[in-house]
Amino acid sequence: MSTDDPRSRIPRTDALLTSPAAQDARTCLAEGRIQQVVQDVLARARRGDIAPESVEPELSDRLSAERPSRLTPVINATGVVVHTNLGRAPLSPAAAAAVQQASGYVDVEMDLAAGVRSKRGTAARDALLDACPVAEAALVVNNAAAALVLATTALAAGKKVILGRGEFIEIGAGFRLPDLIESTGARLCEVGTTNRTSVADYVDAISEETGCILKVHPSNFRVHGFTRSADVAELRSAVGELPIVHDLGSGLLAPDPTLPHEPDASTALTDGADLVIASGDKLLGGPQAGILLGKAELVERLAKHPLARAVRVDKLTLAALEATLAGPTPPVSQYLHADAAQLRKRAEAIAGPLGVQVVPHDGRVGGGGAPGVALSGWAIHLPEKVAALLRTGDPAILTRVHDGACLLDLRCVPEQDDARVLDALRAALGS
Repeated sequence: MSTDDPRSRIPRTDALLTSPAAQDARTCLAEGRIQQVVQDVLARARRGDIAPESVEPELSDRLSAERPSRLTPVINATGVVVHTNLGRAPLSPAAAAAVQQASGYVDVEMDLAAGVRSKRGTAARDALLDACPVAEAALVVNNAAAALVLATTALAAGKKVILGRGEFIEIGAGFRLPDLIESTGARLCEVGTTNRTSVADYVDAISEETGCILKVHPSNFRVHGFTRSADVAELRSAVGELPIVHDLGSGLLAPDPTLPHEPDASTALTDGADLVIASGDKLLGGPQAGILLGKAELVERLAKHPLARAVRVDKLTLAALEATLAGPTPPVSQYLHADAAQLRKRAEAIAGPLGVQVVPHDGRVGGGGAPGVALSGWAIHLPEKVAALLRTGDPAILTRVHDGACLLDLRCVPEQDDARVLDALRAALGS
């Protein structure tokens, strides 16, 4: 290479790896990631994409932008509270702090006073029972689907699970509940019709081969008109001691007037369900988890089943779940009960300087919870093209695109982020 070739001025690899930028990056990035960035920047310089003098500044900028995790924080301005594509429930500050504390060594299976091994997740189970006193016992697994698999395996492997035809549901990503249950070795016995299923339909299907009766939340749809379904209280009085498992899905532990038709664990157990299944990361507002509440004998039976080990929950989830239950009101509950007048005031404070309109906009619960329930609110009305600019900006802001417009709903946006939203809108609108 001739001495006047600009590539001769490109810094050496070893010099870049010992540069201040690389040294600083080692506090949060693996050595392999740093070396990859160095090689990428050097390759650009050798191709002539950047000048040799720009290599070190380019490297510094690239390493500063790198993060150990490639998950991008997103401001949820869709108005959908439990947004599956955005990780469902945002953790409360108390839950996030608990996760941080539990990231080191903790007494997850240790009785510090006695110096012996203890049961796993006792504190989280106690917090669940405090929040749902009607339950005799609780068990936490890694998600609600795992809870259903564990329940049907322990109670009905090789036997029948009776389920109303109208509750044979499919949820997101093509996930079909019947396929999940049949994978446990249980035999599904569907009764009734799509729109009408009576108590007699269940009773007529019961035999010595029946392991349990299953009730399932309809998730993200409702059937209206000429309909009939058997509720838990009716079934309890008709089926004797046969176990009734109620998969609530949504995670509501007690009735909520804002969601009058949403099933909750306390009511289901009071009405006679032996086990209820709920999600930790939906209406409960905590981490992803499958929660089983109910009779002590059945919960203990599930806990001792070999499959329980395979679906065991980790220490970080246990910490976040306990803090969600024992700490202040989590964000999901705050967003569900947000005051519409206050939402309008915040939206107008952002829209005013930009010269755009604020329009009525109904939020949604999301995550399969309370289908059809509208959460009254307001949205900032913007040109449709702004949605992509906000989504790919910094911060990333996800809005709703509807009828040729971008609608920015502040329901799920912490008020302290309003200034960031205004700055992002100014940049996107070029104002």
